[in-house]
Amino acid sequence: MKSLHDCLPLLFVVVFSLSWVNASANSNDYFLDCLSSYHPDEFTSFSKVIYTETNSSYSAVLESSTRNPKFSTPNTPKPLVIVTPSNISHVQATIHCSKKHGLQIRTRSGGHDFEGLSYVSQVPFVVIDLVHFRSIDVDVKKEEAWIQSGAITGEVYYRINERTTNLTFPGALCHTVGIGGFISGGGYGFLFRKYGLAADNVIDAQFVDANGRVLDRRLMGEDLFWAIRGGGGGSFGIVLSWKVKLVHVPSTVTVFSVGRTLEQNATQLLHRWQYVAPNLPNDVYSLVSISSMNSTENGERTVLATFTSVFQGVADELIPLMQERFPELGLLKEDYIEMTWIESILFWNQLSNETSEILLDRSNRNSLVPLSYKSKSDYVRKPMPEIALQGLWSRLLEVNETSTAVVNIISYGGKMDEIPETETPFPHRKGTLYKINYNIVWQEEENSNPQRYISWMRTLYSYMGPFVSKSPRAAYVNYRDLDIGRNNDDGKTRYKQASVWGRKYFKNNFDRLVYVKTKIDPENFFKHEQSIPPRFH
Repeated sequence: MKSLHDCLPLLFVVVFSLSWVNASANSNDYFLDCLSSYHPDEFTSFSKVIYTETNSSYSAVLESSTRNPKFSTPNTPKPLVIVTPSNISHVQATIHCSKKHGLQIRTRSGGHDFEGLSYVSQVPFVVIDLVHFRSIDVDVKKEEAWIQSGAITGEVYYRINERTTNLTFPGALCHTVGIGGFISGGGYGFLFRKYGLAADNVIDAQFVDANGRVLDRRLMGEDLFWAIRGGGGGSFGIVLSWKVKLVHVPSTVTVFSVGRTLEQNATQLLHRWQYVAPNLPNDVYSLVSISSMNSTENGERTVLATFTSVFQGVADELIPLMQERFPELGLLKEDYIEMTWIESILFWNQLSNETSEILLDRSNRNSLVPLSYKSKSDYVRKPMPEIALQGLWSRLLEVNETSTAVVNIISYGGKMDEIPETETPFPHRKGTLYKINYNIVWQEEENSNPQRYISWMRTLYSYMGPFVSKSPRAAYVNYRDLDIGRNNDDGKTRYKQASVWGRKYFKNNFDRLVYVKTKIDPENFFKHEQSIPPRFH
């Protein structure tokens, strides 16, 4: 039987929700009036990109880029208004009116924020959805492109490939990831060991600050330009467009993806992989994806480790390399598959039977992270012993059949070792052997009680503590995780409080990010649960 103390959180939620609703109703009206008066002569066209809950398209627009059903329940807070701006003045008006009427802004490009922070808030808020800011202007001769933040990675790959098959952008693995959040958080992909992160290849940007000013690199200055390239989205303002360097890819790339179970020496192979993969040539992207499965031999549960590589070159170059560096994996000639660069993106997204036009599809179909999920991340600087891997296996084997757990291990090294950790806010560079991405996925109908899956993830994360980076235990901001620390919902967060999570994502770069925030947004207008605070908050 529940005591009164057990019910206090529920009572608080009810009281808070009622006050939220009353405040929201008033804020909504005032906010819409403000928008209509900002540019009265343009409001007829502006009104077509404004959605309130009374609009029949509101839910469809909100759900269009909601990638995690965990943040799409009846109890999930919804924005008072969604604005899908079609020009800069719409963005400026939304910032001005949100600021005037005390509403938070959440900016969404692709909706892949792992904690839903681009479209969920615990206080009255407005979503700016950049779905109409998705133009891609490719200059093959200069090997550059202007890419708007609302474009998805698949659109970028497709539009560049239309113009040339030997240039691309070092974008995301998943084709539905939005460019804005991807670059802002130091996003990586197949080419990061050769060319660095997406943020390492940005040469200019178009940015709107809390006062509605439109700034390029020259006007914003090098401090702010540094901060927006990996300092995480939603802290400084809104980046509408990025000027990027394009990079070279060969006519043929080679991939392999082979699975090995515990019975096929997966433990020893992964232990060996830790020493091999970070030292492979820069042209090799290397990943091990680990999950539990039913054994075909005896029906019992086992662990499957799938070793995948994408090589920028032909099979005749990769085969002798793997035979020399990693003969234990036992690759056969038929395991190596040659394809074009654009075909490798389709292959990764499990779209090999589709034409490249599927990359223009913004929907969640064939998403690499389906259903509801919780994720965490780690960085590793020393190889894990086999006994640590065996402990990981036992925890993966605990997962029941209503959920799926996947641990992805992504090799670093290459170009990442050459770029100083202060070059951008993203600090996980030299000395990092690999990154770990932990995921647990469950059926949508289980969202009424997701806590058991989240608890399992936290237990796994705790177990891994002794084997990963320390002081701080580093994390990847684009695999956002509120468990490692968070700001207050009202934005009144002190530097010391934010440092708890900030140093895990950014190490000592966090201090420079705070300095930039204090300079560009001292009133802390742009904020969320893990936004950079100004120094005096």
